[in-house]
Amino acid sequence: MRIACNTDVEPMKPAHFAAVATLTLAASCAGPAVAADQPSETPPPSAYTWAGLHIGLNAGGGFPIGSGGRLEAGGGFASPAFDLPAPNRDRAGASLGAQIGYDWQKGPWVYGLETDLNFLGIRRATTGLFPAPVAYGPLGITSYGLTSDENGDYFASIRGRLGYALDRSLFYATAGVAAGGWRGASNLVFYDAGPLGLFFAPVSQSSRMKYAVGAGVEHALSDHVSARLEYLYLNQQLQNRVYDNDLSFQFAARQRSEAHILRFGLNYRFDPQEEARAEEKASETDSGEKAKANDGGADKSKGADTGTQKKKGKREENEKKDAKDEKPENSEEFYSFHGQTTAVLQGYPEFPALYSGAHSFPPNGLANAGSTSNLFMGLRLWGGAAVYLNPEIDLGYGLANSLGAASYVNGAVAKVGRAAPYMRFQRYFLRQIIGLDGGEKIEDPDTGSFNEVLESTQNQLSGKVDKDRLILTIGKFGVPDIFDDNKYAHDPTTGFLNFGVNTLGAFDYAADSWGYTYGAALEWKQDWWTARGGLFQLSEVPNGPYIEPQIGRQFMGVAEFEARYDLFDRSGVVKFLAFADNGNLAKVQDIIDFAFLTGSFPPDVNNPFVRKRHVKVGGGINVQQQLSKEIGFFLRASMSDGRFETVDYTDIDRSLSTGFTAAGALWGRDKDEIGGAVVFSGLSGPRIRYFGLGGRSVYIGDGALSYAGEKVFETYYKYNLRDGVELTLDYQLIGNPAHNSARGPINVFGLRLHAQF
Repeated sequence: MRIACNTDVEPMKPAHFAAVATLTLAASCAGPAVAADQPSETPPPSAYTWAGLHIGLNAGGGFPIGSGGRLEAGGGFASPAFDLPAPNRDRAGASLGAQIGYDWQKGPWVYGLETDLNFLGIRRATTGLFPAPVAYGPLGITSYGLTSDENGDYFASIRGRLGYALDRSLFYATAGVAAGGWRGASNLVFYDAGPLGLFFAPVSQSSRMKYAVGAGVEHALSDHVSARLEYLYLNQQLQNRVYDNDLSFQFAARQRSEAHILRFGLNYRFDPQEEARAEEKASETDSGEKAKANDGGADKSKGADTGTQKKKGKREENEKKDAKDEKPENSEEFYSFHGQTTAVLQGYPEFPALYSGAHSFPPNGLANAGSTSNLFMGLRLWGGAAVYLNPEIDLGYGLANSLGAASYVNGAVAKVGRAAPYMRFQRYFLRQIIGLDGGEKIEDPDTGSFNEVLESTQNQLSGKVDKDRLILTIGKFGVPDIFDDNKYAHDPTTGFLNFGVNTLGAFDYAADSWGYTYGAALEWKQDWWTARGGLFQLSEVPNGPYIEPQIGRQFMGVAEFEARYDLFDRSGVVKFLAFADNGNLAKVQDIIDFAFLTGSFPPDVNNPFVRKRHVKVGGGINVQQQLSKEIGFFLRASMSDGRFETVDYTDIDRSLSTGFTAAGALWGRDKDEIGGAVVFSGLSGPRIRYFGLGGRSVYIGDGALSYAGEKVFETYYKYNLRDGVELTLDYQLIGNPAHNSARGPINVFGLRLHAQF
């Protein structure tokens, strides 16, 4: 079986392959007499190639670097004499994990990408009872206690690798972005101090880039298995926590999280020699065919008769038929490895504004840049099943830190902005495809094939599948990965940037702050229709960074029906979607009433006293229609129950968006693209009153409100620099930003660079 991995980067082609092909050609040209005189020689075996996918396990030890430990007094404390010792209890421990990566090779040089996830048992919480410094004596405090939750006893990384191969041995260096190492939430208690002595610190935060750098040696034990010895210096940066007692007294804890790691690993390489052998065989075959063509070629070129032409035509027809029959088999992938990086620079000049709030676009002009980089790895497990993993590195900020407009202007950059790169595993899921046709598959000229071939792309393995099928997806992924797709407006890394263009604006789907959640979706695909349904975990707190940990306690149900049709011989799709968010949500009118009752303004949607079990429902229609081979049209319309707060996306209760895209073939640049769209969105009555009183939500909050529906116009031109690399100029005009006629309009200019393989 040939294992294929379709990427835009070609694997290694060793120089001696050409030499073998040359020798084969020479032997063929020599003729039978020469071949009879000389015994045939077996070509030398191919050198080991490190190109291809690998997956493996590792084990070793971690050795922490002393992190010190003090609770630095601040806030109401006047002197460092009030600092508290907090003994460091980190110690050497085990490191266990798994890695997956892909390598390319050019001559002896090997380069690639690898991601890993590892347990690292070296972090120990600082707990116990300790004597208080003498400065606390006059306060009658002689001791204090510390208790802490579990730490982040793991590390993950996305690293580049560069090495030099000596046949079956590879010496390499590696470096990249890491994650993990946080310190757990903690309590500080001063005994006999009453309420003043109770302090709490949440999970630690670090604003600096975490990274891993090291080197190693790997040796091939066989064509499929290699062993490695690797050293890593892991820097999970300074972890900061603030202990607070809500009475203006604070302590700050700063602990380093650094370690040396030495580990052994075993990798399974997915037939690293197969591609080299296949290329060598193809090279020999091509050389043999060229030799036969040269042998007597002059005679065959003279005056070919009609019979010869018919035979040639019949042979070409058979070759095309054979190629068609073999395509699904040749296209099947056992694994896939893709990647993308998208960087967006956006800015706007000064615009008129009567007032501004905490969640407003600053009126004096602003520019921000951010990027996301992903790996998309898939591995076939058994018939119809595959597992996928998507690590991501985020850097920078969306415009105004992703605030200021309900139809937010940049869906390609993470909403959680940071000045230093950070990594997360955004998707990891299992997908099972179950064919429904049954029996032997045939080609029918009337009904078409019972099969179709999936292309090799991000989070999809190529191969033949039944046209009628069930598709089960379970794990962590984004709801829009399955629902609310549209060929002409969906992906902000390559098309429109605005949220309101790429999704049903009022589709308040379950997600963490990055747009992903845990869930399961089932799709039933038939001849002209597809039905989809899914259950997904809501965020623990609306618009929070953490997903609800208990399955079924807070969740979203979603259903979608898709119908495919032809209109004047042009394909079209219409989709109907409905959803229901079931969780601890605040009724907006309750928030307003609570503010008037207590006299606390502005009203706060995050007030835990008004969040109760509610169900928020909504739905929409999604249309895509091909107008010509080069032009496509789309339309989305949606509504949701505006009596409730925004759960995760977005601050819109009703929305209408429409637009088009046109391929560059219209003007002689096949891979360029132009697009244009408009979005109209609005709010319900309770939400208008809430924002008018100065309330804030996920994306908007100007401190006051002169209500008018938000309007967005977006257009872009995507210029293809080379295969896999695109530069896009984007322009958005936002009227009544954040549904507020007292601000704007805003002219937002954007530049996006996108590359993928």
